[in-house]
Amino acid sequence: MIKSLIINPGSTSTKLGIFEDENLISEETLRHTTEEISQFEKIVDQVDFRKEMILNFLKEKGEDISSFNVIVGRGGLLKPIPSGTYAVTDKLIEDLKIGVGGEHASNLGGILAKGIADEIGVPSYIVDPVVVDELSDVARLSGVPELPRVSIFHALNQKAVAKRYAKEVGRAYEDLNLIVVHMGGGVSVGAHTGGKIVDVFNALSGEGAFSPERAGAVPPAALVDMCFSGKYTQAEIKKKLIGNGGYNAYLGTNNAQEVYKRSLSEPEAKLVFDAFVYQVSKDIGAMATVLKGKVDQIILTGGIAHGEQVTGDISERVGFIAPVTIYPGEDELLALAQGALRVMNGEEEARNY
Repeated sequence: MIKSLIINPGSTSTKLGIFEDENLISEETLRHTTEEISQFEKIVDQVDFRKEMILNFLKEKGEDISSFNVIVGRGGLLKPIPSGTYAVTDKLIEDLKIGVGGEHASNLGGILAKGIADEIGVPSYIVDPVVVDELSDVARLSGVPELPRVSIFHALNQKAVAKRYAKEVGRAYEDLNLIVVHMGGGVSVGAHTGGKIVDVFNALSGEGAFSPERAGAVPPAALVDMCFSGKYTQAEIKKKLIGNGGYNAYLGTNNAQEVYKRSLSEPEAKLVFDAFVYQVSKDIGAMATVLKGKVDQIILTGGIAHGEQVTGDISERVGFIAPVTIYPGEDELLALAQGALRVMNGEEEARNY
């Protein structure tokens, strides 16, 4: 039996999971107030503060820190890397600390994991961070050489549900052609073939469908005009695209369930709801062409996949392409535990960053 401690840092919380193999023994979300977080100039400065909270929680739960066989952290904004479970090395820590791919709370995952693991002499890993990059060469071209397409998306959950589906149908993930759609605060639609995600709509910086918080693809010439209109700062434009876009921009909320409820009586909300379904479905159609129409299954996942109306409407539009499987939510703690287990059990080799 492998006992693991899973650490998933967010901007105002640190989610923890204790697993024995794939069985969740305990789960907790440690909340951090704005006042607590604001005292730190940089995200990396929060390491000692969060580590102390984690150790105090384990002590209160009566968990012997030395009983863990492995510590796993959420991967952060590193350099683009292939999918897999990565040993947390000094080089990986260095890039997380300097924010080589940008500053984000998830950068703390690997740092915290290694800090605790080193104290008890066990390995530490990260699994499928958002910068997983398996794009085919042809998928990288955007039309502007200075602006190549970039792979930033929900890699952890996309890989986890794809492998879950493969296991359930008794086939190797590498032998399947899948389209996986993660629908949360952002939306990512990926084409999986040969065990790789060869194309994906960037969930962070503006590709594909709009979402509760993202604008998605917008008319480029009009965006340029807006940027140079003098009405907005650079930060304000970025906030319009990432954070205040999509549902927030049209309806003033990022709550997908609320949007659906409002769509039953408000024409504007219904139009936004229908447009979301329409755009996600178009993205699925685009990824079907990447796979040359040979799609074994379409998988809908993420928090929005809890909504039967949205998954039903999408399925109605894309069901002619392939059957649809729905895995609501995103069990990131389990996905991280599974990534480490595959290495600890000898099913995969840990990658080096």
